[in-house]
Amino acid sequence: MGVALNLPAKLAILLCGLSLGACLAAPAAPAAAAGTATLQADIAAQLALAGPHDGAYVYDITAKQALFSERAGSMRPPASVEKLYTATTALALMGPSGTLQTTVFGVGQLLAGGTWEGNLYLRGGGDPTFGSSSFIRSVYGGVGASVSRLVSALVGSAGIHRITGSVLGDESFLDSLRGEPSSGYAPDPFLEGTLSGLAFNRGTVGPQTGPHAPADYAAKELWAGLKSAGVSIGGAFGTATTPPGAVTLAAVSSPTLAELLGLMLPPSDNFFAETLIKDLGARFGAGGSTAAGAAVVLHTIASLLGLRPRIVDGSGLSPADRTSPAQIVHLLVGLAGTPLGSVLREHMAVAGRSGTLALRMRHSGAAGRCQGKTGTLTGVSNLAGYCQSANGHTLAFAIFTDGISIEAAHTFQDHIAISLADASIAP
Repeated sequence: MGVALNLPAKLAILLCGLSLGACLAAPAAPAAAAGTATLQADIAAQLALAGPHDGAYVYDITAKQALFSERAGSMRPPASVEKLYTATTALALMGPSGTLQTTVFGVGQLLAGGTWEGNLYLRGGGDPTFGSSSFIRSVYGGVGASVSRLVSALVGSAGIHRITGSVLGDESFLDSLRGEPSSGYAPDPFLEGTLSGLAFNRGTVGPQTGPHAPADYAAKELWAGLKSAGVSIGGAFGTATTPPGAVTLAAVSSPTLAELLGLMLPPSDNFFAETLIKDLGARFGAGGSTAAGAAVVLHTIASLLGLRPRIVDGSGLSPADRTSPAQIVHLLVGLAGTPLGSVLREHMAVAGRSGTLALRMRHSGAAGRCQGKTGTLTGVSNLAGYCQSANGHTLAFAIFTDGISIEAAHTFQDHIAISLADASIAP
């Protein structure tokens, strides 16, 4: 089936208050009042030094006017700034409290004495955090869905102490392509994981081989966890699709979407973003593929915010993605002051404090007062987000600097962000 979301009017109201049109009214001409001219000249000088393959747009949300625009409409690779589109769509469709489920189904029956006569099916629901308790503690700070919780539920709540059949992993919620477009969908080291509807410890496969190795490994871990808990298992582990009519025996929920974005956005986690875009395709589009998820993101962004970037993936790893500084700023302006926008801004990296900005702009006026999303590919470096000016104005900005070294690009971007934070914008 195609993408037919039929987004309700109340969703648009949630995003932009009483009127989506009012939220995205055309910006006024760049201001020339005292206090802004120096800022504009400073930004222009930085872009001139950065070279011709750049662009920037700054909008004063408080004063409802554009402050700066240079090559702001040029469509360029967003790199990881792309994750803002993925995150916004997920928030709009799933809600901040939405979760993903990893479920154990059973085919058979529970006999007296706690014997499950039949097979168990571990069906993934596209949760990028699913794994071992130790992995979740070390990588995600303890925020995640552990296989040990499933074991406890099967033994405790379901009362299963013996299984006559096998434990089988089912990754059919998403397709079995392990990479994303930039790698030709082959495994990609930049993902720092292997994509699967049933990825355990970011898709670890261990010694398992074959077309469904991630699901096979996840089933092995559940099988081993049950054995360690004293459950006798007659069969082995492997992979299969959960048959119709299977009954739910146990389930574990992912962290909330807001928590997932807190794990994804500050460090710019590609594995999370690419899993999430497939989840969007599976739940709201034509299926659990990157292409289906990209279609959902494009449809949602166009419907809610009137934006039409080129969406190819969820992470921005593909240089075929295209957007402009103006589009990114319109996204940020459209979300500012809304419940969903508050979640998004809360989970961006903070200058001089966290994520990919932790070591940038430290001991400057931007530290703690600018939140942003970085984006980096070979020959591409971008920064977009919000800054609070010295006199309390909220500024949305996007700076795209291509064709220069990453170090030089960061220098120009940081200078501009610090200037925004230090500025006193005239009313």
